[in-house]
Amino acid sequence: MRRNSFEVRPLSGAIGAEIVGVDLAYDLDDDLIAALRRVWLDHLVLFFHGQDLPPARFLALARRFGEPIEYPFLKGLDGFPEITPVVKLEHERINFGGLWHSDTAYLDIPPMGTMLIAREVPPWGGDTLFANMYLAYESLSPGLKRLLDGLVAVNSSAKADVTKTREDRLRDAARADARPEYEALHPVVRIHPETGRKALYINGGHTVHFRDMTEQESAPLLDFLFAHLTRPEFTCRFRWEPGSLAFWDNRCAQHNPVNDYHGFRRVMHRITLRGDRPRSATARSPAPARG
Repeated sequence: MRRNSFEVRPLSGAIGAEIVGVDLAYDLDDDLIAALRRVWLDHLVLFFHGQDLPPARFLALARRFGEPIEYPFLKGLDGFPEITPVVKLEHERINFGGLWHSDTAYLDIPPMGTMLIAREVPPWGGDTLFANMYLAYESLSPGLKRLLDGLVAVNSSAKADVTKTREDRLRDAARADARPEYEALHPVVRIHPETGRKALYINGGHTVHFRDMTEQESAPLLDFLFAHLTRPEFTCRFRWEPGSLAFWDNRCAQHNPVNDYHGFRRVMHRITLRGDRPRSATARSPAPARG
């Protein structure tokens, strides 16, 4: 289908759409930005190919959709602290963020969205998977929904698996002001502030346990939910090329960069956009966005 002179090509039945006919290097008018945002809210992740966006232009584009923020653990590019290099080098075996997660869910105010652009990609592999957290919640039984709607999760930056994925980068690009650990409590089910829909908001990279429960007590239900939220029918898979850009909604989508390209370099640049404090599913829902 076509909207405002660009084409929307859904990537799967659950999540993701490729946008054709938009050159992000140009100054986009307000109507086009608004149209893209509506499609983004519908599909949760937008993909663009063939984009020529050096750092200054990349940052200017991100500012049309939100406020860029710095990543708490790693230095950004020289002159562009809001742009985080996401790198795996030829000799490295573990990739950065290489597990299912929503970006920095251990912050009190986690990001609204993320933009990631490919600078160098391996000859094969290095795809990214995305999953729809609306569908993950909506497919649960009524009884489990009622239970989850009232739960709060403890999210930590120090969870072992996610800590390991950033070790290589911390050796040469750690921020001097980074805290040893960031921890935040968020509702297990959050209300999206723009759509009013409920989404699961836990992830295997950061969620440690439920509030007022031990890790051992929490594990059976968390393990079920971590497996459930990545069911194939909730996901899509994106193949990168140099100049490809993905823009996803961290409030209702998770992602997982596949680590299947040992011996090759992969260099990406990432910008995260400031979000809001997650609202509980038991809170009164806002009116859905229109447009």
